[in-house]
Amino acid sequence: MDLQCDLYQKCGPYAYCSTNTAPLCNCIRGFIPWSMQQWNLGDGSSGCVRRTPLSCSGDGFLLMKKMKLPTTTMTTVDRRINWKECREKCLTDCNCTAFANADIQNGGLGCVMWTGELGDLRTYVDRRSRSLCQ
Repeated sequence: MDLQCDLYQKCGPYAYCSTNTAPLCNCIRGFIPWSMQQWNLGDGSSGCVRRTPLSCSGDGFLLMKKMKLPTTTMTTVDRRINWKECREKCLTDCNCTAFANADIQNGGLGCVMWTGELGDLRTYVDRRSRSLCQ
């Protein structure tokens, strides 16, 4: 079993680790490597940055399936709302960088919203995975 992606923050902010790609680190769509020199050497630890800054109007989210959720240092949890309400809440918060269901069982009740950098992302191919909207 390949454990390379299990290293904490292997790919830095706004990048995800996937054992199905070469190189292992990949920028989230809409982001570019922070240091192209490091990236070209196979070091994704500096992560990625947005191609264009958020405008807080007209921005949207990318659905990323089969993901390990990011670190939860900058999160808010609301267990009373569903995925659709979570999406709307995140769209109206200019600091919201991602959201996901808090509980994927029984229809996915609850909302986790991230503010700040998204870190320690990786893909999974088993039942540990979740969907993240970033």
